[in-house]
Amino acid sequence: MPQIEPKEEEDRQEGNWEDYIKAYYEKPVSFKSWSGYDLKKIYTPKDRSAENYQRDIADAGAYPFTRGIHADMFRGRLWTKREVVGIGSPADTHERLLYLSRHGGSGLNTIADVTYEMGLDADHPWAVDEVGLTGVNITSYKDMQTLTRDIPLDRVSWSLITASTAASATMAQYVAVAQDAGYDIRGLRGSIQNDPIHFRYCGFRPACPLDLSIKLGSDVMEYCTRNLPKWYYTTVNMYDLREQGITAPQEVAFGFGIAMCYIDELVRRGLPIDAFAPRFTFYVSCHIDLFEEVAKIRAARRMWARLMKEKYGAKNPRSMQFRFAVHTAGCSLVPQQPFNNMIRVAYEALAAVLGGVQSLHCCSYDEPMCLPTEKAHLQALRTQQILAYETGVTTVADPLGGSYYVESLTDKIEKEALKVMKQVEEVGGMEEAIRTEWLDRQFESEAVTRQKELNTGEKLVVGVNVFTTEQEETTPLGVQRVSANSAKKQAEDVRELKCTRDMNRLTDAIKRLRDDAGEGRNVIPAMVEATRALGTTGELLGTVREVFGYPYDPMETLSSPFNA
Repeated sequence: MPQIEPKEEEDRQEGNWEDYIKAYYEKPVSFKSWSGYDLKKIYTPKDRSAENYQRDIADAGAYPFTRGIHADMFRGRLWTKREVVGIGSPADTHERLLYLSRHGGSGLNTIADVTYEMGLDADHPWAVDEVGLTGVNITSYKDMQTLTRDIPLDRVSWSLITASTAASATMAQYVAVAQDAGYDIRGLRGSIQNDPIHFRYCGFRPACPLDLSIKLGSDVMEYCTRNLPKWYYTTVNMYDLREQGITAPQEVAFGFGIAMCYIDELVRRGLPIDAFAPRFTFYVSCHIDLFEEVAKIRAARRMWARLMKEKYGAKNPRSMQFRFAVHTAGCSLVPQQPFNNMIRVAYEALAAVLGGVQSLHCCSYDEPMCLPTEKAHLQALRTQQILAYETGVTTVADPLGGSYYVESLTDKIEKEALKVMKQVEEVGGMEEAIRTEWLDRQFESEAVTRQKELNTGEKLVVGVNVFTTEQEETTPLGVQRVSANSAKKQAEDVRELKCTRDMNRLTDAIKRLRDDAGEGRNVIPAMVEATRALGTTGELLGTVREVFGYPYDPMETLSSPFNA
C-alpha cells in the first residue's frame, strides 16, 4: 500500500476526502479554445474532406507557406535565441547583453524604456524618476556608442525594440555610430521594431499621432530598403495588440491591417512591392493555448502569402513569406505563485517552435513583479536551449501538420481572421478604424470579456482563481532594482552634453531636418546628420512634431531651443 503522508492522514481522519474524490473525477470546465471557439471531441478525415493539399497547405518552403517558410526549417538553422534586455543606463544594458551572449544567446535584443518611447530625453522633467526602469533610454549619439561598444556590428544580429515614432531617431543613432566606426551599413544585420501606429495602444498616444506615425515609420522603411538591404526595417507588433485581451484571429487581422497602412504608403512613394516586402516582419504573441497558437501562426503564413500575391501582385516568393519573431505572452504571467510562470513560458515557447518561429524571446518568470533579474534572464534563455537541444522539436518541419485537429483549427482561425479584416474594410480601412476609435472599442470589449471569463471561472488560471494560496511576500530569486545613481548620472551626462556641444553645427542640422520634414522628404538622412551634431532624441522628434502641427514636447512641458 502507498504510504500516507501526515497531512493526508489528518485529512482522512477528519473525513475531508471530498476534494480527493472530486479531483479524481475532474474534467475540463470548458470545451472551447482560448479565443472562445467550440471544439469537437475528436477530429477525423471528414473534417478535411475539402482539402487540396498543394493549394491550401503544401510542403514547407512552398507557397502558400502554411507549413513554414523554409523547406528544412530548423534543420538548416535554429531560430535566433534573443532575450529582451533594457535596464538602467546604456552601460548597464551593455553589461547584461554581454552576460547573455556568454551564456549562449544568439542575437542581441535591446528595448527602450517608456521615457525614450515617448520621445523624452533622460533629463526631461517627466523622465527623471523613470529613466531605465522599463528599458534603456538612448538620448544621444554618445549613449548609442556606449551601448554598442566593442560589439562587432557587422557580425551580430541586433534587434532594436523601439516601436514608437522614436524608432526614427534610434535608426539614425545606430547608423551614425556604425558609419563612424567604419562599418558599411549595407552589411549590417538586424531589425528595428518601428511600428508607431500600434504603439498608441500601449499608452503612448501623445507620441504617436496617426499621420506622424505613418510618416516616420515609412521613412525608416524606405531608408533601410534603399541603404540597408540586410536590415529588417519593421516588426509589426501583433504581440502588443494581443496583450489588450483580443482573440487569436483578431491579433492576425488587426496586425495585417496595420501592416497594410505602411505597405500602401510605400507603394504610394513608388517602391515596388518586391523591393521592400522581403524585409517585412512581424512580432507575434504565443499565448497559453498551445494548439490554437500553432494554428494561428500557420493560418497567418497562408493569409500573408495570399495577401501579398493576390492584393499587391508580389512575384518574388520571399515577399510572400510571413517572417515573425515571438514574444511569449506577458499577459499570461501572474505574480501569484511566480514559479508557475516558468511552466507557462515553456509551453508558450513550445508553441512558437512548433509553429516555425524565426526569432524567440521567452519572458522571465518574474516579469509581473520587476525587470528580469540576471538569474531569471538566464532561466528564460535556458528554456529556449532545452527546447532546441533536448526535446526533438527541431528535427521535422511542421510536426503537427496533417493533424485533423490542427488543420481544422488553422482553417477556422483563417476564416475568423478574414471575417475581422472584412469588418475593418467596411469601417473604411485600418486608418479610419483608428481615427474613429472603432479599434479602441474592440479592445475594450474584448478586455471586458476576458475579465468576465476569469471572474466566472470559465477560464481557470492556477494561483489566481483555482488552487490559490496565501500571497507570497518575496520573489524567489530576488528582485531586480535599478540604481537611482545610474539614472541620475545619465541625466547629468545629458545636461553636460547640451552645454558643451557645437550649437552652430547642431542648429544647421536641425534646420535641414525641419526643411526636409516640411518638404515631405525622407527625414532619416537629416536625423543622422543631426545625431552626429549631438542632437538628442527629444530634439530630433520635437522638430518634426512641430512641422506636423503638434507640440514640440509630447508632455507639453518644454519648448524648442531652436525656435529663437
